Amino acid sequence: MNVYVSVLKLRLLNGLQYRTAALAGIATQFFWGFMYIMIFEAFYEHALHNPPMTLKELMTYIWLQQSFLAFIMLWFRDNELFNLITSGNIAYELCRPCDLYGFWYAKLLAQRLSSALLRCLPILIFAFIIVEPYRMTLPPNLLTGILFILALLLGLLLLVAISLFIYISVFITMSPVGSLLVFGVLGEFFAGLIIPIPLMPEWLQKIAYLFPFRLTADFPFRVYSGHIPQNEAIIGIFQQIVWLLLLVWLGKMAMNKVLKRVVVQGG
Repeated sequence: MNVYVSVLKLRLLNGLQYRTAALAGIATQFFWGFMYIMIFEAFYEHALHNPPMTLKELMTYIWLQQSFLAFIMLWFRDNELFNLITSGNIAYELCRPCDLYGFWYAKLLAQRLSSALLRCLPILIFAFIIVEPYRMTLPPNLLTGILFILALLLGLLLLVAISLFIYISVFITMSPVGSLLVFGVLGEFFAGLIIPIPLMPEWLQKIAYLFPFRLTADFPFRVYSGHIPQNEAIIGIFQQIVWLLLLVWLGKMAMNKVLKRVVVQGG
């Protein structure tokens, strides 16, 4: 376990060095945040029926998306791992005296944590001080805030477990682009990053609830605003834990299986 904690610390410190990239990301996320808010604001103004989420809840939802984008985006990738797989240099990774799944999991987790630590605070501060009606609100109470933090962290662990299937699939397809497109498009949509799940048609919501993607983004953000009641939030947290254990187990099995078929060519 000490090996994986050390990897996490080292990669976290390494990721915190990229401050210029973080500043560029903050500016980009401000732009996308405002754009999404204005699109939904126009939609709400011309809605024929009352939407299932209030506009204030939706604005908070969007600001949380932009603040914790590194926690929830499936297209966030490690090109070094892709190069190791496609070039055959995976042989060096196999020489490490540790479990490859755990090593990569710690590495990807550290990358997302470092990116979020550099970006989330400035965006949150801005979202809390911006003029009305675009200002972000606090959770309804302390317990809701605690449930949100727990759901957000479990969602991060869950997303890393999901993202590892992208790298595992590249052992078979040898196409990082294809794997990223499939996982990215489906994952982001069913996580509620394009349209919040409550705004989807009922038949589409039922499909979204079959997958774990919504538990990485839509669920914690709606817990924060109080749109999901506390008793349902606790049930959702248990669902996150079950999905996390299941995906880690399946991921380790899949990793062990593809590693048995690895062929390394060289001169």
